[in-house]
Amino acid sequence: MIGLRQRVLTGEVLAGTFLKTPDPRLAEILGLAGLDFAVADQEHAPLGIEALDLIALAAKAVQMPLLVRVPSKRAEAIGSVLDIGCAGIVVPHVRGPEDARDVADAAKYGRGKRGFSPSVRSGAYGTAGSGYRADADQRSIIMAQIEDREALEHLDDIAAVPEIDTLFVGPVDLSLSMQVDPGSIELDAAIASVAAAARKAGKAAGLFVSDPSHIARWVDRGVSVFICGSDQSILLAGGRAIAAAARAIPTGARQQRGSKRILT
Repeated sequence: MIGLRQRVLTGEVLAGTFLKTPDPRLAEILGLAGLDFAVADQEHAPLGIEALDLIALAAKAVQMPLLVRVPSKRAEAIGSVLDIGCAGIVVPHVRGPEDARDVADAAKYGRGKRGFSPSVRSGAYGTAGSGYRADADQRSIIMAQIEDREALEHLDDIAAVPEIDTLFVGPVDLSLSMQVDPGSIELDAAIASVAAAARKAGKAAGLFVSDPSHIARWVDRGVSVFICGSDQSILLAGGRAIAAAARAIPTGARQQRGSKRILT
């Protein structure tokens, strides 16, 4: 089976969502829904390593790659989520090549700085054999989030770090950093520049979108990896749709029909 990293690097259009709720069954359900991946969000949600451990198992059960948006670029934050078998990391606020190299140091054994234990899940609890470290480096994916004005000045240098697979735009934080409206032409141009830099370096471009209807527009502009909403927004949208369907029935008719059902 082709891994997520290979699918990303070949330019396949892929869609996932953020997981913000510490319940492994949500990962299981979203995998059954057919998502290409999910991203457990440690930056903006209460997900500790114990919750992530169970979420990773649930995702594995339905063969859905699980990434983690780590809370920082610290080595211990990165290594621990890869040890439990996650497919890779989404790293917030990568502002330049030094940040990118630090992330690569923390994620890839081949750079000589990542701590090693053969007894973790990603190492098949010590049974993976001598090729484990090279295999782990080959499989794991690094998405560098571009969400600062400063990063826009260093796109080529960030993309040039070999271990960075995706330049992923966080549009809300980027708009705040640029001090422009989220729907502005300035932000659109910045996103397009990220996609162009990724394409030039042979990397993928990614983008957060709040609604799946936005995906096609950005595919046409060179983006191929999408995180669309979150488990929370999916649940909220479904709940609102149910409520709206009930409220669309005229009040009198709704009360009358309800009364008849009760009487019978």
